[in-house]
Amino acid sequence: MRHRTALLVGGCVVLAGLGSGLATAVWWSGGHESITAAAAARLPDDVPAFYRRGGKHLAYFSVDPDRWKNRAATFLRRAEEGNHFLDLEDLDGKELPGTNRFDGQRLIYYKLKKDPSRVGLLPYAILENYERLMLGFYDYRQTPGDEAVPMKCLVAGGVLAHYTADAAMPLHTTRDYDGRPQPEGGFQQKGIHARLDAFPEKNKIGPEEITRGLEAKVIDDVWGHVMKFIAESHTHVGKCYELDAAGAFENPTDESRAFVLARCRAGAQLTLDLWYTAWVKSEKLPPHW
Repeated sequence: MRHRTALLVGGCVVLAGLGSGLATAVWWSGGHESITAAAAARLPDDVPAFYRRGGKHLAYFSVDPDRWKNRAATFLRRAEEGNHFLDLEDLDGKELPGTNRFDGQRLIYYKLKKDPSRVGLLPYAILENYERLMLGFYDYRQTPGDEAVPMKCLVAGGVLAHYTADAAMPLHTTRDYDGRPQPEGGFQQKGIHARLDAFPEKNKIGPEEITRGLEAKVIDDVWGHVMKFIAESHTHVGKCYELDAAGAFENPTDESRAFVLARCRAGAQLTLDLWYTAWVKSEKLPPHW
């Protein structure tokens, strides 16, 4: 079973009193929480106050998909493992259907003759949790006084933030996620994934820096936007290997720091845009039943 670490650090930040602004971050293992906190700090004023004030909770829930890979959770772990990546090379030039996860699994299994959990199902995880949030926002519009509704919106939004941050990590878009196989056996640059993961923690890339310049926008075609985002993230795989070969992840340079910061900001921007799109589009949804 292939294991993916959390984006760019795989950790948590202690965020105290985070509302629409940013709290002081105490690093431990905080890549996902920092990116999520950065997105939360830039939510527009028309988003409900409970959500704008919910940065601390959104950041906490953003780590849940990695908690679900606990070895004791044998059913959940197996169901979850493919949600964190998409190895674009393994699609053999085919386009994933923008309908649902089962159509995607059928394409990978029957046409490509590959295991969907090893090729990856990241875009479906993003779309499913985006829709969970959108439906939660719809319920909030219908019954704003129901205390249960904000809770489920924060859970859905936090989980969504995990997968959007994964999409910004170039090594989550390639089968060469932790070294390139060599003809004689073994892998070139084995351990690159962990070195890139550790960079923000070691070099103090926190939410205050990530959030600068983010502005929320509504996405018309969510599936198309997500697939384009993952494809763009994939274009940076070569740069990851170039910087790692130069030792620039372990001994940072201005170039490597700017590169990692840009990927963190990309993840925060996608998170922010999908949150905001879910809120705006929730206004015109049909009733559940």
